[in-house]
Amino acid sequence: MNLNIKNKNALVCGSTQGIGKATAIALANEGVNVTLVARNREKLKAVLEELPTDGNHSYIVADFSNPRDLQEQVIKHIEKNNGFHILINNTGGPRSGAILNASLEEFENAFTMHLKCNHVLAQATIPFMKEQGFGRIVNVISTSVKEPIPGLGVSNTIRGAVGNWSKTLAEEVAEFGITVNNVLPGFTETERLSEIIKIKALGADTSVEDMTKMMKNYAPVKRFAQPEETANVIVFLAGEAASYVNGINVPVDGGRTKSL
Repeated sequence: MNLNIKNKNALVCGSTQGIGKATAIALANEGVNVTLVARNREKLKAVLEELPTDGNHSYIVADFSNPRDLQEQVIKHIEKNNGFHILINNTGGPRSGAILNASLEEFENAFTMHLKCNHVLAQATIPFMKEQGFGRIVNVISTSVKEPIPGLGVSNTIRGAVGNWSKTLAEEVAEFGITVNNVLPGFTETERLSEIIKIKALGADTSVEDMTKMMKNYAPVKRFAQPEETANVIVFLAGEAASYVNGINVPVDGGRTKSL
């Protein structure tokens, strides 16, 4: 299948590890010019060296705890270079824990890093997408958009807000050739999953190995996803082949989510 995205420009957030990094590499392999975004310059440089050398790749150093600065850095980049046809919104999830124990600051921080940052990035990139008559926004969220996950109170709450923001935006920009979709990863072998397993194992007074086995059994496929498997779905949604797919949630969870 020809995705027809060669020489398109993509902004990939949280791209120094996990799903974000895998997505950046997958897009670059399709001939996309990738701009990485994260807060650690050295890690950004390391990922940049892993991308194919035949593309016009770059990076932006920005902290998602400061949406205004993030937006300014992206706008400066656009002014000096080109706009973006593709925006991949992705950032690390909030700290796990019962919702009743969550502080107001945890909600505020998560709302800032996820919804506010998605919003300012959309505002910065959509004008160019409208001019081109082509745009793809893919938000990497969580299956908790469909079914809240026990022990992830703050994440469940904020992810739901992002899902509704995304659905609203999808309706507003579709007529300009821009689609907005959400990818909902299940348990994926990333550093965040390792942290969650350790916390769950401690709370259940069991070993990390036993908790890992238990969590793998939650999915019918009986294993965790690799970041590249989720990245492949994101890349499809970013291509022209997915031009009539808009405003949806796509679980990539091995069948774990029970709802349709």
